[in-house]
Amino acid sequence: MKLIAALDQGTTSTRCILFNQKGEIVSSSQKEHKQIYPQPGWVEHNPMEILDNTNEVFSSALEHLGIPSSSISAIGITNQRETTLLWNKKTGIPYGNAIVWQDIRTDKICAELSASGYEEIFKTKAGLPIATYFSGPKIKWLIDNIPQIGIDISKNEVCFGNIDSWLIWNLTGGIHCGKHLTDVTNASRTMMMDLHTLSWDKELLDILKIPQEILPQIMPSSTYYGDAVSILSGTPISGDLGDQQAALFGQVCFKPGDAKNTYGTGCFMLLNTGTEIVVSNHGLLTTVGYKIGSQDPVYCLEGSIAITGALVQWLRDNIGIIQTSQEIETLSKTVDNNGGVYFVPAFSGLFAPHWHANARGLIIGLTRFANKGHIARAALESTAYQTFEVLEAMKKDANIDLNLLKVDGGMVRNDLLMQFQADLLENTVVRPTVIETTALGAAYAAGLGVGFWKSQDDLANNWQMDTMWHPSMEADKRSILLHNWRKAVKRTYDWIEN
Repeated sequence: MKLIAALDQGTTSTRCILFNQKGEIVSSSQKEHKQIYPQPGWVEHNPMEILDNTNEVFSSALEHLGIPSSSISAIGITNQRETTLLWNKKTGIPYGNAIVWQDIRTDKICAELSASGYEEIFKTKAGLPIATYFSGPKIKWLIDNIPQIGIDISKNEVCFGNIDSWLIWNLTGGIHCGKHLTDVTNASRTMMMDLHTLSWDKELLDILKIPQEILPQIMPSSTYYGDAVSILSGTPISGDLGDQQAALFGQVCFKPGDAKNTYGTGCFMLLNTGTEIVVSNHGLLTTVGYKIGSQDPVYCLEGSIAITGALVQWLRDNIGIIQTSQEIETLSKTVDNNGGVYFVPAFSGLFAPHWHANARGLIIGLTRFANKGHIARAALESTAYQTFEVLEAMKKDANIDLNLLKVDGGMVRNDLLMQFQADLLENTVVRPTVIETTALGAAYAAGLGVGFWKSQDDLANNWQMDTMWHPSMEADKRSILLHNWRKAVKRTYDWIEN
């Protein structure tokens, strides 16, 4: 039996999932890593813990089946995007923890870049707004605040990477000639890559004051990266995509106009725009969707929402009104509606389509009637409202009328949320049989790279529908809900004044 191993390194955990030729899961292993909050607005991960967990889940997934590593034809990697670290390539030791994509410590750097009039050049070349979300300002913060980095840059000893580069470097040898590489999808999230040339842009690097020699080589999403040398020794790494692009690929959204939404820690909707670069005028990001070998790159519009599944975790861990994430649906069903309560989870500011870094979370509409069921339901509904805003922006930018939205991620098991989503969007929502589409997309990219699958048609034939939700809400009710949501969102603006 030949299989493909997908390493899915996410915001809260690392997983190895083994897939067969039908795109079915035959084994998996998962391990969470610690979320580190040194001060308000800062979020970090320990890259050494992530590396240790990577080796552990690889071994565990193989042991579960009782198969040798020679059964694995290739490795595909997908990762939490924008999470940034620098390490010394002689010692292999990182310069502190990785700065997570949710972290907002670079708000001053971003404000200064915007005040200097650089918004348009980043939007035109990189397809991105100036925001704390992306890797470039995080690199600058690390260089500015850790003096040893500057010393070691002068000795050509520093490597930058999002988590994919960190893992590829270590898996292919680390200090012993490890490969310092990334793919176009991850590079497109840094504010440093030109979308047109798919290369690091000198002008953008000069603005950020980042030396190009610390950056990885940019590769296609499906190609040969190198062989693993320790765990799964000799197995080629032949796929690498940022997690949301991997989910797009796993959902086989290969045609312009195809769209998917992933419901995870945050929520991320991607719309395939084909080989055309569509610059957004409505608060979305322009990004690379994927690049298969020597084929032309495929581009996307993306709406990025910071807090969705993370809000459920917050209710569980910080507030304690549920004991497990799965209980959110049960608690929400104890009430018939939200009771007039709206929850805007702007914990790290508002991402797409608003981009208000100075917004903060808000619960509004509380009366003596409200109870924890209403708060739970308002939290759940906030995911659907935010998705609605992103889809509306996509329709304006791409001039499309989307009829079908493919969904994936942990939250799509929640039938109440999915029905409410269909009602708000007035669109059909479809869940596939394999909802781990992020890992599946990484596996597909790796498998194409070694001929495990011959073409994207083979991948499309694997896709199967599990559940479909159709809109059923009355138009007047929908209008009132959306009107109140918009009022709530505006009240979060400018909470942080300085």
